[in-house]
Amino acid sequence: MSPSHPRLRLTVIGAGYLGLTHAVCMAHLGHDVLALDVDENKVARAAQGQAPFFEPGLEPLLRKNLEAGRLRFTNSFAEAGAFGDVHFLCVGTPQAADGSADLSYVYAAADALAPHLSRRCVIAGKSTVPVGTARRLAARIGARIGAHAMAGAAGAYPMAGGGTAEPGGAGEPGEAGPEMAWNPEFLREGFAVQDSLSPDRLVFGVTSQQAAQALRQVYAQPIAQGAAEVVTDLETAELVKVSANAFLATKISFINAMAEVCEAVGADVLSLARALGHDSRIGARFLGPGLGYGGGCLPKDVRAFRATARELGIDSVAAILTEVDAVNLRRRARTVDLARDAAGGSLAGCRVAALGAAFKPNSDDVRDSASLDVCGRMAAEGAIVTVHDPVAIQKAAAVQPALRYANSALAAAADADVVLHLTEWPEYRLIEPDKLGAVVARRNMVDARCVLDGPRWRSAGWSFRLLGGS
Repeated sequence: MSPSHPRLRLTVIGAGYLGLTHAVCMAHLGHDVLALDVDENKVARAAQGQAPFFEPGLEPLLRKNLEAGRLRFTNSFAEAGAFGDVHFLCVGTPQAADGSADLSYVYAAADALAPHLSRRCVIAGKSTVPVGTARRLAARIGARIGAHAMAGAAGAYPMAGGGTAEPGGAGEPGEAGPEMAWNPEFLREGFAVQDSLSPDRLVFGVTSQQAAQALRQVYAQPIAQGAAEVVTDLETAELVKVSANAFLATKISFINAMAEVCEAVGADVLSLARALGHDSRIGARFLGPGLGYGGGCLPKDVRAFRATARELGIDSVAAILTEVDAVNLRRRARTVDLARDAAGGSLAGCRVAALGAAFKPNSDDVRDSASLDVCGRMAAEGAIVTVHDPVAIQKAAAVQPALRYANSALAAAADADVVLHLTEWPEYRLIEPDKLGAVVARRNMVDARCVLDGPRWRSAGWSFRLLGGS
């Protein structure tokens, strides 16, 4: 790295989707990175250059930085604690049974790391957590470090370039211990490498300017390339990610609520969305009607934020997010309705071809996949469902083993009574209606993503149903 782009020692706690992507990209920016995970198999695979999930461009960068010696993997919290100038917490916060965020992995990671923090450092959370978590973590870490662990850590902690910075405490400047910070992630699956290397904004939730400067050094290259920088308090930083996801989910659910109106009155939701999108105050992104959102972030973050709002007594926010979630789930039920209608009123014994299993294209993620949910609902009504997806078949089969799977769209559609377009992979848009029509039993198409060329399919003799339109 150039002098203006300092080289730091970073640890990344958690080598799942967020952690592995962050570790690889920070190494690619020139830092020395040690990634930790308690799953020995995951660590072994990553150390061999194998990513446990599909993300465009990630695996080649993983191998490149392993070979360059900038990236290593470990199971040892002792090794991680001794190594890092900045420790990034990147563990999962799955949805608990009551809809709130399960913070057990975050607390377990902090508890395991704290006893090994023998010098000044910054602990930067990247996981999506309820507001207030950083302060609670800081207190928890401070209680676990112990006087013996910090006995030799008095004074300033090392900064890149040989300088030092005065220490802050575990969350409050001037206390003994590491500094707590929050640096939320904004990764889009399918674009995670791009978003990590060239972020549009960087949010630093800190309690001192020294911690902010440490994070500036971590991201010196993206900042030099124009990434916006927002320095704020811990609580605001924690709110940024959940607020962003809640807003995007609301935008998606709004246009799908308008699709319900359009269905009721015979209007065209696609034209409506285009007209709204030309308004610069609204914009076209995330304003596409269809099956709605899924994946590992938006559904759980909306529900966790709703749970937080209820705890805080902010009923207006909870009410908005409740309806956002309800509209999203209704689109799945409506898709099944359209499939049932195409089948003649009953799905029992109907052969259905499902195009797409991942929650979005360019990903093999099937967490809270609307596509798989629809498939499961149809199978529950007696349909014989065969699924194709370019990359997500293995993970889909692990979640829905009772479904059938095919290695091509044509194979999935063989003898089908109804075909459903469920994930907007580009290759599905390129399917020739006549070519697919040659293998199906009946030419019935339900476009649940609202991106296929309806007139083209109808001209080829297909009965074409559009979710949210005619």
